[in-house]
Amino acid sequence: MTTDRYAVAGHPVTHSRSPWIHARFAALTGQDIDYGRLPCPLDGFAATVRGFAAEGVDQPGAPRARGCNVTVPFKFEAPALCAGLTPRAALAQAVNTLRFDPEGWQGDNTDGAGLVADITVHAGVPLAGATLLLVGAGGAAAGVLGPLIEAGVARLVLANRSAGKAEALVERHAALAARHGVALHAAPLDDCGRGFDIVVNATAASLAGAAVPVAAAVLRPAGLALDMMYGPAAAPFLTWAREQGAQGRDGLGMLVEQAAESFLFWRGVRPPTAPVLAELQRLVAAEG
Repeated sequence: MTTDRYAVAGHPVTHSRSPWIHARFAALTGQDIDYGRLPCPLDGFAATVRGFAAEGVDQPGAPRARGCNVTVPFKFEAPALCAGLTPRAALAQAVNTLRFDPEGWQGDNTDGAGLVADITVHAGVPLAGATLLLVGAGGAAAGVLGPLIEAGVARLVLANRSAGKAEALVERHAALAARHGVALHAAPLDDCGRGFDIVVNATAASLAGAAVPVAAAVLRPAGLALDMMYGPAAAPFLTWAREQGAQGRDGLGMLVEQAAESFLFWRGVRPPTAPVLAELQRLVAAEG
C-alpha cells in the first residue's frame, strides 16, 4: 500500500502543530499517511502547492500528495485553485483544506466547525443564545462566521480595524443571519460594545506581539475569551482575559477540532479528538 502525503502550507509553518496532530490521528485510526510542512513564499503559494501535488505523479508506486491544509496568509488565495468548494468554504470565500481529487481539486473550510466544537464541547460553553464579539475580518474570521451564526448565537458583532472588510463580511452573511434570527453587525475596534458572553480574537495581532486590540469592557465577568493562536503568541491575550475575571482559552482545541474535520474530508474517517487534545496540551505545557 502506498503512503498518502499531506502537508500544511503557509508562511510561516515551522511552528505548526498540525504534523503532530495528524500523526496521532493516523495512529488512532489506522490510516497510512505522511503529513509534513510546506513553507510557501509570500508570492509563490499556488506554485508551491501545485509542485507538492505533482510530486510522484509520474512514478508508479511512489507516495502521492492527496491534499493539504492552508494557513496564514493564503486562505483567501486557495479557492482559486479549486474546481469545487463545500458550501461553508463558498460562503467564507476562504479555504483551509485542499483535497487533490483527480477530476479537480476540492476546497473546504473547517475552521468554523473546529471553533464551535471547541467552545461547546471542550470549553463547555453554550453558543445558543449567547452574545459574541469576533475580532478581525481576515481569513480566520471569514471561516468561522457562518458556523457561529448556525450555532444560534443571539447577537454577533464583527469588529475590525478596517471597517470596509468587516462590513463586506457581514453583508455576505446577512441572509444566513436572518434565517437563524441572529443580530449581526460590524463595528470599529474602539466602539464595538461591552459585556459580551464570548470574545474570540481572530486577528494576527498575537503573532506580531501587539496589544489586545479591544477594550476590557467588551468582556463580561466570567465570560469566555478565546484566542485562535496558541503557545507564546496567545499568552498576552490569555493574561488580559484573566485580569478581567474571564475564562481565557487558547486555540489548541480549535486546532485539533478543525484538523479532525480536515482528516474526515480527506480520509472519510473521523478521528477521536479528546485524547489528542489532552496529549497536545500536556506537550505544550511541558515545553513551557
